[in-house]
Parts: sequence; structure tokens; C-alpha cells
Amino acid sequence: MTVSTDIHPTAIVERGAELGPGVTVGPYCIIGAKANIGENVRLNSHVVIAGRTEIGARTVIHSFASLGGPPQHTGYRGEDTRLVVGADNIIREYATMSLGTPGGRGETRVGARGMFMTACHVGHDCVVGDNVVLANAASLGGHVEVGEGAILGALCGIHQHGRIGAFAMVGGVAAVAADIIPYGLAFGNHAHLAGLNVIGMKRRGLARDTIRDLRAAFKLLFESRDGTFRERVAQVERELGGRAEVRRVLDFIAAGGDRPLMAPAR
Repeated sequence: MTVSTDIHPTAIVERGAELGPGVTVGPYCIIGAKANIGENVRLNSHVVIAGRTEIGARTVIHSFASLGGPPQHTGYRGEDTRLVVGADNIIREYATMSLGTPGGRGETRVGARGMFMTACHVGHDCVVGDNVVLANAASLGGHVEVGEGAILGALCGIHQHGRIGAFAMVGGVAAVAADIIPYGLAFGNHAHLAGLNVIGMKRRGLARDTIRDLRAAFKLLFESRDGTFRERVAQVERELGGRAEVRRVLDFIAAGGDRPLMAPAR
């Protein structure tokens, strides 16, 4: 049996929009002509879906959220770029997610099963992994990459082109101008690396031996005074590089090229 959509009479759904089975569109929502809304998505009220925006199945979008608006970029001239949002997300009131830019990736991409709290912002050309949490008013500048399982505290700001590693945690009101390693824990304005997100690792079921090796790698990389940073990376590679989670940290560092890497406060 096909499940029909439920569209409130005050909502506006432009001709050309594609709505999957079971979609609920609440009062005063506006869905643009290029939108593609997956099955059983719920738009509560006053939600705007603009541009070439794809919303994954079972995502719930709360009042006054605006998805697929033009990128906040002075060079944008209305090009046909995209926003892709995965399945099973919760997007709360006043959250915003922008389209990509033609000079960037051409799309902004958000993974599945995330929580995007009130007034948070995902800027143009960002790539956000699965199971990410952006707390109230957390903001991602353009081209930011956020790894899976990362948690960004309320009112924090991530500088454009920044990288937040998988399962890292950023404290509230932190200004983040450097890349944060996977499993890292960052606080402050400007934010500094305060250690590892051990509580988060335990909650995700990482084994004690894995956490021990990550701590050893962190100590060698960031607390040792022996040799250059490049030499310490090589030492971690030799001694601990066989551990997949340590490998993730090393790969993250290598991929950053010349970008600044966040370090502990001195």
C-alpha cells in the first residue's frame, strides 16, 4: 500500500518538487521546485527548503529551519549547486544549511543520524559525517570537514576550511582556527587541544587497550619535547601505527598538508 503525503493547506509546494511517500509538511512551510524530500520526512511548520536540496528519509525538521539557501559567499551568482542531507537527522529550530559553491565542491553534504540544534549553521561546501552533533548556535564556516561522531558545543565557531577529526569534541564558545585531531578534546578562545575525548571514546565502546594506545600517541605527539614534530609522528608510526584508531590520527595529520594543527596550550 502506498503511503500518501500529508500537506497542510497553508504550505506551499512548488511545481517540480519531489516528495516521497509518508512525507508530512506542516503549516506555512515552503518547498522549492528543485527539492527532493525522502520518505517519511516531517517538516513541522514554517520550514523553508530551497534550491537543489535533497533530504534523506525520516529526517525531522523543526520550525523556522532554512535549508538550501544561497551560500553566504560574495562570488555566488545563482549557480545550480546542491545541498544533500542524509537520513534520520533531527534539525531543530532556526538551523541553517547552505548550498555549495561552483568554486568549491559544488555541494554541501551532511551525513545521517545527526542532531543539529537550535540556530546552528552549516556553511557552503561543508562535509559533515554521520552521527555528528552541533549544539545551539554552533557554526561551520565554508568548506569545513567534520568527521563522524564529532560533537561541537554551543556557540563554537569553526574557521573556514577547518577540519574536525572523527569523534572529537569541541567545547562551548570555542573559536577554532586550527585542525583538531580525531578523538581530540578542544576548549577555549582561541581553542586549544586539551587532551583526548576519553569519555566519548568510552561511551562508544573503545577498548581499554585502544584508549591506552591513543593516549600514548597523544603524549608522544604533543607532550614530548624530543625531536621535531615530524620526527615524533614517525615515532608514533613505528611504535603505534598498527592500531587502527592511531592510524586514523596519523592519516588525519598527513592529509592536512600545510594547514595549522591544533596543539595544547603552552
